[in-house]
This record gives sequence, structure tokens and C-alpha cells, in this order.
Amino acid sequence: MEGNVLIIGLGLIGGSLALCIKDEHPEAAIIGFDVNHKELRLAKTLGVIDEMSMTLEQGAEKADLIILSTPVTQTEKILEILNNADLKSNVIITDTGSTKEQIMEASMPLKAKGLRFIGGHPMAGSHKSGVTAAKKILFENAFYMLTPLDGGDDHDIEILKKWLKGTRAKFLIVRPEEHDELTGMISHFPHVIAASLVHQAKGSSRDHPYLRRLAAGGFRDITRIASSNPVMWKDITLQNKKVLMDIMVKWKVEMEEVISMISDNDSERIYNYFNEAKIFRDELPVLEKGAIPAFYDLYIDVPDYPGVISEVTAYLAEERISLTNIRILETREDLYGVLVISFQTMEDREKAAECLKEKTDYDLFLE
Repeated sequence: MEGNVLIIGLGLIGGSLALCIKDEHPEAAIIGFDVNHKELRLAKTLGVIDEMSMTLEQGAEKADLIILSTPVTQTEKILEILNNADLKSNVIITDTGSTKEQIMEASMPLKAKGLRFIGGHPMAGSHKSGVTAAKKILFENAFYMLTPLDGGDDHDIEILKKWLKGTRAKFLIVRPEEHDELTGMISHFPHVIAASLVHQAKGSSRDHPYLRRLAAGGFRDITRIASSNPVMWKDITLQNKKVLMDIMVKWKVEMEEVISMISDNDSERIYNYFNEAKIFRDELPVLEKGAIPAFYDLYIDVPDYPGVISEVTAYLAEERISLTNIRILETREDLYGVLVISFQTMEDREKAAECLKEKTDYDLFLE
């Protein structure tokens, strides 16, 4: 497809979308705008964008597609600016925000002018941020939610999907309120719970000095999302306040039930509670990408001797397998430790497992 694409916000998501569009539509011109001019220049140097726009309006006025890849609070402000800009009559505007209902309401003035806004939310991410972390494969097989305005034109949705074809994502069309309910339950609420668990551990650590060391294993893993950007999650929490409050009221009722069954020593109810959770959890798709970015971890039992980590990473380097993180869950003299290596994709993890099976006799396991 030919035309000008303006991407506002050149972080991980905006930069990755630019790479996907460039790869699928090499004839299109990718224009970038970012209030951080250093990041903007870096995107141009890296070839993520074709040209820089030093003002938002300048890039917007010649764009055929505008992608707002900014924090949700900034998106609303940018929509106001676009409403007063001299845009092409056939321009399609979309965003990448994690909440949708409030943003869709903010886009109504654009609709009143005959402009086309389609809400968007690519459910992908990484532990890294910034344009240097941008990857063409970031969205591959991930869900990409689209939330058109009421009465939205199916033809416009198809045009947007063509622009985004290079993401290799799975597109889902949902109502804005449904999007917020879904992401509230399986993304936003878990972030609140993870942060709450960490706060409880922090409080207990004052009386139990060994707690930090004991939390280095599984506890650290299940609360990993608590390390997410606090500014972003403050905005998401406030934007999706209504949904989150409803979920937390229901959670409070459920926790009262748990307190009751434990207080009553009701072994049958306690067993059923854990068993039903296990059954539902075990039925969840293993290979699908969900709302929270997956961590493709490979656990390796390694003997504790000098150079073992270098040995493992050297084998992976020989096969040109990229890793994103590496850590040790436990290493003590004369005991086996567990080396945990994280990868960007499931394919990289599988290649790493095959490589290490061939070159070592270490035990490997996934979850």
C-alpha cells in the first residue's frame, strides 16, 4: 500500500509497528514524531522511520494513516490536537492504548467531523523499552484488539488490517467496553495483585530478614509483572477504574469465602477450591500469546563450578540464539543450581533446548 504513515510515539510498540509496516509496505513513507527528540533522531538513524516530523501537526496533515503509540493519558490530548488539525478527509487514525472506552469517547469529535478513528490494542510487549528494542516479530501470533466506533465502516477496518498485515497478529473486533472488561480481568487486575503481594512481602521483610532471599525463586517469578512501568500502570488503573473497582469488590467477596473455609477447617471446600483452579488453569492454551506478555523461560539444572554459565551461553552463541535474561535461582557448593534463561520467542527457547540437549547432559525443563 502506498501513502504516508505517521507514528506518534517511538517506543517499543510504535517502533515495532513502524518496522512491520515498512517490511510489508516498502512503498509507504514512515514518518515519526516523538516529544523526545533524541528518541526521534535515534529512530531515523536506525532506519525505523523514513523521516522525522518536528511537530505533530506537520506530520499529521500529510498522513494517510496515523498511529498513536503513546500513554493513554497523552492519547486523549493528542486526539484534541488532531481534531483541530487540517487532516486528509480519508485518513484513518488508530491507537495502541491498553484501555479503550475512555479513548473512544475522546475520539467522538473526530467522528463528528467525518474522520475515521478505530481503537487498537496490540497485546504484546517486552521487558525492554524504547525504539532500540523494536522488533518486527513482536506482534507475531499475538492478539491485536480493534474497537471501532458504533457504526464503524467494515471497509475502514479492512484497510487498517491491511496496513497492519506485517504484524502477523490475530485481529479481534470487540466493543470498547468489552475490551476493558477483558483486559481488566486478565491483565490490569493481575498487575494490582502482583503489586499487592510485593507490598505484603516488603512489610513482612522488616520482621523476617531472610524473606528477600527466599523470595528469589518462585515468588519473584509470579510477581514479575510488578516490575512494570509504574507511570503507565497508574494511568491504566485510573483509565479503567470502573472495571477494576468492580473486579476488586468481587475479589474481596471471594477472599472472605477463602477466610471462611480456612477458619472452619473445611478440608473439602479447600481441596475443591484449589482443584477447580488447577483444572481451569491447566485448560488454558499453552502456546497462545495472551494479554500479559509471556516469558519464554528455560530452566537448566547445572553443576556449581566456575565457568558453567559461560559454557552454556557460549553454546547458544554458537547457534546464534538470542537470550533476553539470565539468572540463577540457587547455587550452593556441592548442590545443583537452577539456571533460568529467558528468550524473546518460543521458537528461540525450543532451539536453545535442542542445542543444550545435544551438547550437554544437563536436565532441562520448562515450567
